[in-house]
Amino acid sequence: MNIFLGIDSGSVSTKVICLSQSAELTDWVYLPTAGDPLNTLRLALRQLQSRLPESTRVLGVAVTGSARELVAETVGADMLKNEISSQAKAAAHLIPEVKTVIEIGGQDSKLILLENGFVVDFAMNTICAAGTGSFLEHQSRRLDLSLEEMGQLAQLSQNPIELKGRCTVFVESDMIHFQQTGSSRPDIVYGLCKALARNYLNDLGLHKEIRQPVVFQGGVARNPAMKKAFEEELGFSLIVPPRPEITGALGAALMLRQERETDNPAKPTNFRGFETPFLREKV
Repeated sequence: MNIFLGIDSGSVSTKVICLSQSAELTDWVYLPTAGDPLNTLRLALRQLQSRLPESTRVLGVAVTGSARELVAETVGADMLKNEISSQAKAAAHLIPEVKTVIEIGGQDSKLILLENGFVVDFAMNTICAAGTGSFLEHQSRRLDLSLEEMGQLAQLSQNPIELKGRCTVFVESDMIHFQQTGSSRPDIVYGLCKALARNYLNDLGLHKEIRQPVVFQGGVARNPAMKKAFEEELGFSLIVPPRPEITGALGAALMLRQERETDNPAKPTNFRGFETPFLREKV
């Protein structure tokens, strides 16, 4: 079996996917980065290697994500791509008619506008946490809920609270007020989801035309309450791909596959192997 590897090394999570020569996703690993991108990558590669046939041949490796330069140098990458290009490529592959991509990760968020599969405009938020996944994660800890429990609970909301503050600090203050005045946990949690969607649109969506179809990607897209919150704000439905958390790695691998098919199918890979000597066991 011949495959391409796509690696998305983010500050919160690390994703590694296997892509066949026919552009089919065959396997993937998703792990928390935990402040150590190289060790997490070692664990991810080990997991993949244990599941792949011994005859598997890696044709090339593409890397994206915030730690892409460190990871690319370590594993011997054949392609290094930014997160905008990677997310856009995955969206266009999964939903060819896509016009807008909403992508929310743990520490940043992106709005990407496409025309005929090509990026025509984009916006990023890497400073304010109120429009990223870390916003929900932080609030879930305050409420003693997992992110999965938070998403399930939010769907039970009947009268979501309205959090007016855009800054995380003021949102927390409002949330404490609603807790003290007897608001239900489902209403508080869904109010937080709606606040994230509203902050995202007020920041990244400012002066942007969000056109349909809209694809919702990133780890936050796994939360059905977030999809609902965006749909209520926008007034139309969003498309969530089957595995929205790994689309960055998928897009990177797709671009490498396309390049190899077009330019040099027989070009040897720089990949140093699953047992890369630079990925040492932690002592």
